[in-house]
Amino acid sequence: MNPSSLRKTRIIATLGPASETPERLSEMMLAGTNIFRLNMSHAHHDWVRQIVPRIRSIAKELGLIIGILMDTQGPAVRTGDLPSKLHLKIGDILEFTVRGAASEEVYSVDVNYDGLIDDIAEGDVMLVDNGVLHLKVLSKKNNRIRCEVLTPGPLGSRRHINLPGVRVNLPPLTEKDIADVAVGCELGVDFIALSFCREAADVLEMRRVIASYNGTARVMAKIEDQSAVKCIDEIIEATDSVMIARGDLGIECPMEELPIIQRRIMKKALQLGRPVVVATHLLESMIENPVPTRAEITDVANAVFEQADAIMLSGETTVGKYPVECVRIMDRVALRIERSGHAPYAKDVDGENSRQKTARSGVSLANSLPQSGLAVFTRHGMMADYASRLRPERAPIFALTSSEMVARHLILNWGTYPLVLPFQECSEATIEHTEKVFLEKSLMKKGNHLVLLSDMIEGEERFDAIQLRKI
Repeated sequence: MNPSSLRKTRIIATLGPASETPERLSEMMLAGTNIFRLNMSHAHHDWVRQIVPRIRSIAKELGLIIGILMDTQGPAVRTGDLPSKLHLKIGDILEFTVRGAASEEVYSVDVNYDGLIDDIAEGDVMLVDNGVLHLKVLSKKNNRIRCEVLTPGPLGSRRHINLPGVRVNLPPLTEKDIADVAVGCELGVDFIALSFCREAADVLEMRRVIASYNGTARVMAKIEDQSAVKCIDEIIEATDSVMIARGDLGIECPMEELPIIQRRIMKKALQLGRPVVVATHLLESMIENPVPTRAEITDVANAVFEQADAIMLSGETTVGKYPVECVRIMDRVALRIERSGHAPYAKDVDGENSRQKTARSGVSLANSLPQSGLAVFTRHGMMADYASRLRPERAPIFALTSSEMVARHLILNWGTYPLVLPFQECSEATIEHTEKVFLEKSLMKKGNHLVLLSDMIEGEERFDAIQLRKI
């Protein structure tokens, strides 16, 4: 395989009924999936305990590094159960009840969050079921919130409620989230996403919970409401990675602001060296159709052009009819756009400690050499993180590590191809073995330049070094 044919943008696929069988998992891995997402808004612990070992087993059989992302439900405000859907018209009155209150209205539904009546005010607008239903709060009394329907539509059970501009006083992690994190840590998932992250303190709380269960997962902050956008710099600084969750974010914020917010987050995440995921609606039409719309292709292409670390599929691979084809299309588009150029965001990358300067020098050297590769020997992943944030122009980043856990963490990073290799006592023997593996796997050819970055230990001393070799 020629290094130039390696895809730099990662693909995340959400698992569900359409994709959870061993056969389908194998097909999706071979099609180009790098990370599988477990959506804990719908997943049960028994399923998680089955699917995680299944992913690990198939990935090992195929010789692939595959990450697992557990996505917590977060402090979501949802409607309760209904015996049948409510078909609402403009001008109808819908009453939301909390704390077991009874309603005398024709249309009413309970809410899972008792504090809603305290947080919301008369005149506020509530958006239900991904913004399909718009309602205006007319009054609140005796644990009932009386609303006027502004847009018509059906209302089913357990629909999500968005409250644009309203500060909801829910904890960053619910009891369910904490129980889910405990299972994720037990099974060794690689990333845990914090849904509805509102401030940097929420990220720190997630770190505390993961540590309390001796977990090793990296934290991914999901940006999906106005509170998070206001605190975006602090959140990005605090987290390990960021997800631009455009579904809820596009409801919470004015839709014309969404592309600007996405670009702002992309730039800041790249500047601070945090992997960034673009998620939601990328190939939404392929839930039902075998080919995407041209607008969806352009949307995927834009995320790749801006050098997102990963692009994510949701409903397309959980319940869609064409999960494998969705991955293949993402792979095709990403490979083509990566060859066509990119946004210049990486030039503003921050950080100039001695190790980052070493990484920058190695990347600069690789950029100056045609048909080159960048081999990063790393024990904890830090040097590989630094190299990825600099977005090398041509050279792929081969992250060599003795730890499978570190390799799976690095699979999220743009342009990074983790390989698990034992480190030998003699660094020269390690390098010679690495070159042999590159040739065997057709990752490099004889005569290619190889820039080596290492944070190796020799005897009692640890050192950073740059070497230039020819395969």
